[in-house]
Amino acid sequence: MNISGKAQQQQTYDAIVIGSGISGGWAAKELCEKGLKTLVLERGRMVRHLKDYPTTTMDPWQFRHRGRFPEQVTRENPVVSRCYAFEEATEQFFVKDKEHPYIQEKPFDWIRGYQVGGKSLLWARQTQRWSNYEFEAPARDGFAVDWPIRYADLAPWYSHVEKFTGISGNRDGIPNLPDSEVLPPFELNCVEKHIQQKIKEQYNDRQVIIGRCAHLTRPQPIHEAQERHRCMARNMCARGCPFGGYFSSNSSTLPWAEKTGNLTIHPDAVVESIIYDEKQGRAAGVRVIDAHTKATTEYYARIIFVNAATLNTNLLLLNSTSARFPNGLGNDSGMLGHFVAFHNYRGSMSATFEGYADKYYFGRRPTTAFMPSFRNVFRQQTDFLRGYMVAFSAGRAGWQRGMWGEGVGSALKEELTDPGGWGVYMMMQGETVPKHENHVRLSKDKKDAWGIPQLITSVGYDDNDVKLMKDFLQQGAEMLERSGCKDIQTRDSQQSPGLDIHEMGGVRMGKDPKTSLLNKWNQLHACHNVFVTDGSCMTSVGNQNPSLTFMALTARAANHAVEELKKGNL
Repeated sequence: MNISGKAQQQQTYDAIVIGSGISGGWAAKELCEKGLKTLVLERGRMVRHLKDYPTTTMDPWQFRHRGRFPEQVTRENPVVSRCYAFEEATEQFFVKDKEHPYIQEKPFDWIRGYQVGGKSLLWARQTQRWSNYEFEAPARDGFAVDWPIRYADLAPWYSHVEKFTGISGNRDGIPNLPDSEVLPPFELNCVEKHIQQKIKEQYNDRQVIIGRCAHLTRPQPIHEAQERHRCMARNMCARGCPFGGYFSSNSSTLPWAEKTGNLTIHPDAVVESIIYDEKQGRAAGVRVIDAHTKATTEYYARIIFVNAATLNTNLLLLNSTSARFPNGLGNDSGMLGHFVAFHNYRGSMSATFEGYADKYYFGRRPTTAFMPSFRNVFRQQTDFLRGYMVAFSAGRAGWQRGMWGEGVGSALKEELTDPGGWGVYMMMQGETVPKHENHVRLSKDKKDAWGIPQLITSVGYDDNDVKLMKDFLQQGAEMLERSGCKDIQTRDSQQSPGLDIHEMGGVRMGKDPKTSLLNKWNQLHACHNVFVTDGSCMTSVGNQNPSLTFMALTARAANHAVEELKKGNL
């Protein structure tokens, strides 16, 4: 292709970051801090911290529908309506189904947030490190391909992002869940501590901990410098936090990058493709379509970070074709779009607990009790591969009975103030094994409003996923029963993949360019000045929440990119 010298001069930066969510924000922070003039392209609207959180301090009675949706809204948005966080107070941060269609060859609930900050405004904020038991799993267990890195490669970068982000929790000393740099933890309540103790007494391979989460319990100087404050445990996080109590790109990394004077944020910028310069043998820039006017602009940079979130990153690379890459940028292996995996959330259960009638708890704690995976960690124990984390919480929800009760006047008041008995809820977060047939690809005939091919999702469960879920249901019920719980009810939600919002893969890392897209530094094997550090880069998915690993991989890759630029290698 021919590149206009004048256009290149006017629209050139040191680095371009595509996407402004959790990983894109970290790329911007690291690159700007190192002195690179950085352009962040976001397909959605501008959302600034504090200013653009319209519902963050609203009371229930201030909402037209008291927080619920009319039936028409649910009917028009069958996918996003299934998301636990989608409600009247948060709808402004979610993509509506009819505005951004895609094709489900197999049922897949694609939950998206198109705005500056992306889904960092909506995430559940649970943060756990990976261990070598996850990084070595594919090679050891014979699935996917071997990761090109190990825990030691990422450990200092975990610490780097944890100190800046702010992670509450304990140092628990668990081999397959390495300790983080932590702030003081939230507390388990009395029933959760009871279950914790009973499990400790009856199992030697299971440890209950308070969940580690990206909430400031005791802000440090680095957090005060970000103008973030202590979490108030309101549990209204998905509205946007006025205190900056939880980590988001909007409250943390993007403002930090902006302070350097090196950041330019361009919202409403739909990236259509990455431009490949055939003569130079490298990516030259990106082609952008204005979200409103549909006008096309090209921007140029020496390095490009792709952080559009897993499925959109796959879509973008598949759509970035050239004579050199007719099947998508960097796709010499033909693996682009394949081996998409996710977390299995299908299994859950509830129970009641008698006792502790004189006890209650304070606040709306933003995390739960967690149990790291105990299946197939140190050796193969079952007839399925890999394992699952367990999360559970106990509470007294008597006020909910009052909401739906028949009382009025003083009777209603009494109902509302009666805390009721204790209930326990338990859920799984299971690892799925990446498979070639689980893939995404571009439609050949259907396009979106910007003329970009729609994405086809073809991702589903297999027998391994069902066996893993059934094991959780059996083991979970046994643990609750042994802890003294009653009325245990197990369920399989049969929900579609995607609703976990933990989709990963399609642009996986690996040692061999024949079987992977990215090297150990998250560079495309065949185009070294393009880095991919969002969920699409994951070779396997582990059973931990993934966002902390995305952040650490991004910080590591960004610093490597700067070093390579200084050496003249990029």
